[in-house]
Amino acid sequence: MSPEGKKLLNIVILGFGFMFMFTAFQTCGNIEQTVIKSFNSTEFHGSGYTSMAIIYGVFSASNLIAPSVVTVIGPQLSMFFSGLLYSGYIAMFIYPYTWSFYTASVFVGIGAAVLWTAQGNVLAINSTDNTIGRNSGIFWALLQFSLFFGNLYIYCAWHGHDHITDKDRQTVFISLTVISLVGCFLFFLIRKPDPEPAPAEAAESLLQAESTESSSTASSPHSGLCTQALDAFVKACKMFGTNEMMLLSISIGYTGLELTFYSGVYGTCIGAMTQFGKDAKSLIGISGICIGIGEILGGGVFGMLNKCNRFGRNPVVLLGLITHFVAFYLIFLNIASDAPIAPEAGTDLQAYITPNLGVALLCSFLLGLGDSCFNTQLLSIIGFLFRDNSAPAFAVFKFIQSIMAALAFFYSNYLLLHWQLLILVVTGFLGSMTFFMAEGLAESTRRESDYDSI
Repeated sequence: MSPEGKKLLNIVILGFGFMFMFTAFQTCGNIEQTVIKSFNSTEFHGSGYTSMAIIYGVFSASNLIAPSVVTVIGPQLSMFFSGLLYSGYIAMFIYPYTWSFYTASVFVGIGAAVLWTAQGNVLAINSTDNTIGRNSGIFWALLQFSLFFGNLYIYCAWHGHDHITDKDRQTVFISLTVISLVGCFLFFLIRKPDPEPAPAEAAESLLQAESTESSSTASSPHSGLCTQALDAFVKACKMFGTNEMMLLSISIGYTGLELTFYSGVYGTCIGAMTQFGKDAKSLIGISGICIGIGEILGGGVFGMLNKCNRFGRNPVVLLGLITHFVAFYLIFLNIASDAPIAPEAGTDLQAYITPNLGVALLCSFLLGLGDSCFNTQLLSIIGFLFRDNSAPAFAVFKFIQSIMAALAFFYSNYLLLHWQLLILVVTGFLGSMTFFMAEGLAESTRRESDYDSI
C-alpha cells in the first residue's frame, strides 16, 4: 500500500473507532437525564446535567496535561485507555449509585482530554496541507454516524414506552458498553505512517540531530520522557497567547455551548413535550437520528468532498451560522420555555405556536448540519495553522470547548429555554466574526508558504 493510502486507511480506522465509541457515549448522554428521572430507586440522587458539567469541567482542566500523556505513551495507547474509561462510565448505568455516577464522570473527563488530544495528533500526522480538509470531513462524517445508529436503537427499544423500567435501562446500557469496547480495540489497527522524505540539503544535519537526540535519550530514557512531557505542556500553555488561537477561541467556545444544547438539552426538551404524545420519550431517539443525518451530510459535503477550498472556509462557517439561527428561531416558537427543566411527567405549556413534531425534528437536522459546518472548519484550520504542534493545539481546542460545555450543562439546570437560546445566538455571531479574521491570517500564512516554496 502506498504511503498516502496507508494514511487514508488510518483516518478511516480512526473514524470507525470513534463511531463505535460515541455510538455508545453520545447515546448515553442524550438519554441519561431522561433515564435518571425514571429511576425507581430512591437512593439515587444524581443529575445528568450535573454529571455532564463535571465531565466537561474536568475535561477542560485535564487538557493542560493531555499533550504530555500523549507524548509519553503515544496516541494509540492514549486512545485505548481513554476509551476504557468511557466504557466504564456507560457500564455504571447498569447498576447506578450516586457516588459511582459522579466518580465515573471525573474519570471520563480525564480520559476525554487525552482521547481528543490523541485524535487530533493522529489526524494531523496522517494529513498534509492538501488533505487536511478531506480527512477532517471523513473523520467527522464517520464519527457522526454514531448519532444515527445509537438513537435508532433507542427508538426501537423504547417505542411505546411512557416509562423506562430497570430492565429497559439495563438492556440498553449493557449493549452500549459492548459497542464502546469494540471501538477501543479498533485503535490497535492504526499503523504509524511512513515518514516524509527530508530535503536533500537538510538530510545530513537531520541525521546528525537524530543521532545526538537518540544517544542522549538512550543514556537517560526517563529524563528524555520527562523533558518531552514538559515541553508538550509548555507548548500548550504558550499556544493560548497566539493571535490565531485567541481569535478562534470564541468560535471554539460556541461549539462547546451548542454541543451541550444539541446533545443533552434539546432531546430532553422534546421528551418533555406532552403535546407530542405518549411516545415523546422515544422521540428523543428520532431527534438524535435527525441530528446525526445533518452532521453526516455536513461532514461529507464540506469535508470529504472538499469542494470549498477555492473559496476558503468562511462560506461554510457562514452557512453554519445561518442554519443555527434558523433552528434557534423555530425552537423558540415551537418548544415550551420550561421544557429543559420539566419533571418526568413533562410540561403542558405551549410556546408561540401549536407544538409541531415535524418542525422539532427539522430543527434537530439543522442543529446537526450547522454543528458540522463549524467543527469541520475548525479541525481544518487548526490542523493547518498548527500542524507542527498538533497535540498541544488540539488540547487547547478541547480545553476551550469543554470548559464552555461544562458551563452550559451547569446553567441548563436552571435557565429557561429562551435564555439558553439567547446565549447561543450572541456567542455564535461573535464566534463567526472572529473565525473570519482567523481565516484571513491562515490565508496570509498559505500565501507566504507558497511564495517561499518558489
